[in-house]
Amino acid sequence: MTANVLITGASGFVGNHVAAAAHRQPGVRVRQLSRRTPPGPESVHGDLGDPASLRGACADTDVLVHCATRISGDAETVEAVNDLGTRALVEEAVRSGVGRIVYVSTAAVYGRGPFRGVGPGEVPIAPASATSRTRAAAERHVLDAGGLVLRPHLVYGEGDRWVVPGLVWLLGELSATLTGCAALQSMIDVETLGRAVVAAALSPAHGGGVHHVNHPEPVGVADLLGAVCAQVEEPGGGAAVDVATALERSAGSPLALHHLGMLTVDHWFVDDGFWKDLDCSPGEGFAAAFTRAAPWYRSFLRDRTAS
Repeated sequence: MTANVLITGASGFVGNHVAAAAHRQPGVRVRQLSRRTPPGPESVHGDLGDPASLRGACADTDVLVHCATRISGDAETVEAVNDLGTRALVEEAVRSGVGRIVYVSTAAVYGRGPFRGVGPGEVPIAPASATSRTRAAAERHVLDAGGLVLRPHLVYGEGDRWVVPGLVWLLGELSATLTGCAALQSMIDVETLGRAVVAAALSPAHGGGVHHVNHPEPVGVADLLGAVCAQVEEPGGGAAVDVATALERSAGSPLALHHLGMLTVDHWFVDDGFWKDLDCSPGEGFAAAFTRAAPWYRSFLRDRTAS
């Protein structure tokens, strides 16, 4: 039996890998919501910033996989897309009789850590930014409709313009790498995340509710930064500073302090049941997946510097 799957945000970082994974599934017909592409066999016109445009977008859809998120912009624009746009999309899905709604959210809805071995529902929602607040609101619309919310933490791999490039920028600002930081970070490579989202969307084992979607083994910050320096870019000729010195050097840079505030405390989220119930592997883990992604990061950063 064919499953008709509609994906939002399919041109974005995560959504692109979700769409690729969905296309590889036998018996799955994939369509993408797009505000630019004219309607066609594989595209449906709709703009989350224009709720009226979503009318009819979910017709003949069995599963809605919502990956679209507005990350940057003013608070009003972010709210219009992430909160109000998701509400309108979910209402349209319910009206059209969509059987399953899956939303790819973020563990950032919990706010700042430390979080050590935290499972779904064990800490309150306390977002610290407009983007995270509106994504938490989007979650509520999906959950109220009986949908499934997936919360990865740090997502890396081909197409990542935030996590690893942000670390490279931070180390460049410090002119050094960090030492003495024992924090643990939950991470998942984007290809595995794409497969996991599709598996959850098609699996009868997962109903509504919230799941954390990360590799079961958290990554030590020392290992993370070591891989970035060894395989992507090493700042300061191998110089190193401790966390206290890094904070002193970053005193005049709110963005650097933001990165350090996340990096230097635990953000470790667990959910053993998610992988156990899926016919989907959590992947090889950070070392192998990052090595595969490193050439893309080097090329991306080189091209960005050249431009």
